[in-house]
Amino acid sequence: MKKVLLSIAIAGSLLSTGCAQRVADFTLASTKNVDLNGGNFVKGPRVSGEDSKPVVIFPLGIPSVKEAADNAIEHDKCAVGLTDVTADSKVFSFLFGFIAYEVEGDLIIDKSKPGCESWHG
Repeated sequence: MKKVLLSIAIAGSLLSTGCAQRVADFTLASTKNVDLNGGNFVKGPRVSGEDSKPVVIFPLGIPSVKEAADNAIEHDKCAVGLTDVTADSKVFSFLFGFIAYEVEGDLIIDKSKPGCESWHG
């Protein structure tokens, strides 16, 4: 009985372990072309984006911080970037799992973009 409980405890420990680490902090970040001279910028809501790849014994791809940032920015068609940005990496893999990057920040809305003049969050 003790061996069974010990085996269950070890298996549970191995399957529930993961790791998250801060990769970067930015005041301003964008993966889009932004004209800083001509825009009418306002701060939008806080959003997050993630890019993850599965692990089946070996990783089945490489996640990208750029894709995670793009996913966050594309929450709003008027957004051109993020402010107060954090980028984190997350890993959970024991035979099966995932590797991911998560980018979180406040949207930067450009009200001078066509169709965005009357934007309000």
